[in-house]
Amino acid sequence: MFANRADAGKKLAHAVARYLEGLDDRADPIVLALPRGGVPVALEVALELGLPLGLALVRKVGVPGYDELAAGAVIDGGAPEFVPNEQVMREARLTRADLEPVIARELAEIEKRRQAYLRGRDPEPVAGRTVIVVDDGIATGATVRAALRGLRRRAPARLVLAVPVAPADTLARLKDAVDEIICLQVPADFRAVGLYYRDFSQTTDVEVMAALDTAAS
Repeated sequence: MFANRADAGKKLAHAVARYLEGLDDRADPIVLALPRGGVPVALEVALELGLPLGLALVRKVGVPGYDELAAGAVIDGGAPEFVPNEQVMREARLTRADLEPVIARELAEIEKRRQAYLRGRDPEPVAGRTVIVVDDGIATGATVRAALRGLRRRAPARLVLAVPVAPADTLARLKDAVDEIICLQVPADFRAVGLYYRDFSQTTDVEVMAALDTAAS
């Protein structure tokens, strides 16, 4: 049980540090957080290790009429990438064309958040670097997979996923998307990320901006 996201981040930082120490070539590491919940975790990793902090902006694409059910996720960039949840799309009888309005809406939300969070700062480049992607935990992994696929297209030297908690089956599905997975807890009876935190209150936009300011300073 983690006290809160900051506590999880401090513990995760130690594991990431051990991983980096074992590399022959660290390749200019950078920490990228998945907003919003991943940001307080990633901030502690970045501060503990003295690394820059950036964002991997990704949004869930919900089934039309059932927004909480993820048909996939989209990550922005020069060529925005949609990563489908094949099972959900098959069961809901959806095609990519059915989701285009939702994808467009989520990309617009990503751009809105980029303007709010970065406030004129350029996104951190990832090409040729060791990129450490951090979230507060993973359940199904659809959103994380979209982020990883989009980042892989930007040619990092090494792509690492670091999270406090996730189920084994989800980690197995993500293994081919990264060079390394660092996960502190892999519960056999995983049900929800929030059950492994005493305080899992929602991270606000203000907290995200404050974390980026702290890391930048």
